[in-house]
Amino acid sequence: MSDVFDPTLFGEVVVTLSVIMDPLGNIPLFLGLTGGRSNKARRRLSWQAVLVSLFVISLFAVLGQQILSYLGIGIPALQGAGGLLLMIVALELLTDKAEDPSEVRDVNVALVPLGTPLLAGPGAIVATIVFVQQADGLESYTAIAAGIVAVHLMVYLSLRFSVGITRVIREAGIVLLTRISGLLLSAIAVQLVADSVRAFVEQG
Repeated sequence: MSDVFDPTLFGEVVVTLSVIMDPLGNIPLFLGLTGGRSNKARRRLSWQAVLVSLFVISLFAVLGQQILSYLGIGIPALQGAGGLLLMIVALELLTDKAEDPSEVRDVNVALVPLGTPLLAGPGAIVATIVFVQQADGLESYTAIAAGIVAVHLMVYLSLRFSVGITRVIREAGIVLLTRISGLLLSAIAVQLVADSVRAFVEQG
């Protein structure tokens, strides 16, 4: 079994991506971003967001270094772009500007910011690229792939069962979570932009 699977590397991938993607920590953000929607819509958004994240992470696992090199994009640029995108969403949540509950908006929420950059953000992308660069055989690639899938399964389960929380906190609680989510997202956005600026300064 060790010839086709590296359990140690699998554990490292699961722990690293779990810390970065924070399945439990994303529950209030998910509930806040999906406020005003039915539980059925939230369940749909949960698996859509996870599939988007899995696709993005897998894409960068396979072609990440080549994509960044071809486009001339560095990790600091990814961090800055992700931070600015999250800041826009955070301002909408804090100022109650996000009021369009249409189906198109539902899909967009699953794509951005849930799927990326909240789940498949710069940190998860960079960690995945590093793991792939350090891989040295079939057992390593198998362990990395299994680790990525396992973490996304954890994220899905946390988001999927967070829907039950709405039955307890009701709509008023969702509104409160929306404001808290906006504050948390703005802090994450500022940190990403700050990290981006620091990295650009260090490179310069």
